[in-house]
Amino acid sequence: MRQVVRDFVRRAEEGDFLAVVDDEGEHTARELLRRAHELAAVLDENATVLAQADNSWRTVAATLAVGLRGCVLALVNRHTTAAEFASAFDDIRPDAVPAEPSALDEWSVAPLVDGTSHAVFDGWVVCTSTAVRDASRWAGGTLIGLTSGATGRAKGVVQTEDALRYACTSTAEINGLREGDAIAAIVPLSSAAAYTFGVYLGLLLRGALVLRGKWEPPAVLDRLARNHVRWTMCVPTMALQLAAAAGGSRPLSGVRSITVGGGPMDAAALARAENALGTRVLRVFGMSECLGHTSPRPDEPAEIRLGCDGRPFADTVVRAVDADGAVLATGEVGRAQVRGPSLFLGYARSGAVEPAEVTPDGFFPTGDLVVVHGNGTITIMGREKDVIIRGGRNIDITEVERAVASCPRVDLACVVPVPDELLGERVAALVVTADDRPMALDELVGHLRSAGLAKTKWPEFVFAVPDVPKTKVGKVSRAAARDMARELHAGME
Repeated sequence: MRQVVRDFVRRAEEGDFLAVVDDEGEHTARELLRRAHELAAVLDENATVLAQADNSWRTVAATLAVGLRGCVLALVNRHTTAAEFASAFDDIRPDAVPAEPSALDEWSVAPLVDGTSHAVFDGWVVCTSTAVRDASRWAGGTLIGLTSGATGRAKGVVQTEDALRYACTSTAEINGLREGDAIAAIVPLSSAAAYTFGVYLGLLLRGALVLRGKWEPPAVLDRLARNHVRWTMCVPTMALQLAAAAGGSRPLSGVRSITVGGGPMDAAALARAENALGTRVLRVFGMSECLGHTSPRPDEPAEIRLGCDGRPFADTVVRAVDADGAVLATGEVGRAQVRGPSLFLGYARSGAVEPAEVTPDGFFPTGDLVVVHGNGTITIMGREKDVIIRGGRNIDITEVERAVASCPRVDLACVVPVPDELLGERVAALVVTADDRPMALDELVGHLRSAGLAKTKWPEFVFAVPDVPKTKVGKVSRAAARDMARELHAGME
């Protein structure tokens, strides 16, 4: 983080400015630097710091401290379990862990670090090791973000500062952001993407970073409007909940655009959301391993902004290949591969980088299905493994989910399998309705028939729920949604 912190310090020396707005109030750049020096004073140069990331000034101050000392920053969510933390600790093997005392106790950090403790950040504590390992073990990496991926065990994705800077400057250019613009981070900052397009982008722009700890859509809307936020990023469920809270009042008319990614998205639902919010929604595709690598522009038509996943950033290439790795023609669905300046170095394993597995020409297989269109845009068609196998027939979950989500009365949909003794699996849909009324299967089927979805793919069960289960960063948790559907299905029986 040396480069972005050096530039931030230079700007603060020229004149103080508002740098963070959070649940505790407003914080200037010079105030944050003073707090950063509290932590920097007890960190060894080039240490690896595994910090509790919360949506407050503390995460920004920790970043500044890491940059001042040339350290490597890893992020962990406060809601991480003791077992999850132990796995992450084994992979990263940090030299210092700053967090709330209750988190340090819950995670049993003191015996793991085996060093000394220091008070920092108004009630937090940092445990530091007496034996610091050389940061060269990260091969030039500066950020380690944890992502569960498809395995269930968190993986530490190692990124360089050049990758963060490229992703952020590309995003700023696409969205027309300038130095001094206020942006907001409403997704938990423990994810690599949320941190990059929240904390790092905020430091890069040297404007106000507007944060919100607790997810309360009306309060989030008010904070974004009051602080003249120009851009933010969220997952689809959050965008739809913000739209519901707006009630058509268009409270975000001053926001240039909202980037939405990380889950299935329906163009009609997103169009209703941007109408209610008064801003432009940009449907994008990215991942921790290759940060935010596609996006449309705010001035493009709705069919581009909402109907596909944008175009690759400059110097980034997304391609579709077949099972043998041959590149497919435009318009053909294939396995997605990506190459670009924000491609990660590898995963953290046993305290060092395990290099990324890429093709001989440098492409990383994302695990998604993609179609590349003739105009340069792409559409993600779902995960390679996102299928329901009903009586030997593969049913693409994403295709069904998009059709269900296009129903005017559906705010959010999650399609999952439920077990069946004869067919193996059947298709079930969890839906959150716009009017909070139950939805009958006949009503949904009628919509799917008119939408042209093949009858063999129609859900056989529909469950109206208040909300669908989500991960710690607000994405739909398919594993928990599957469990919920199974319980509801068992209750029917």
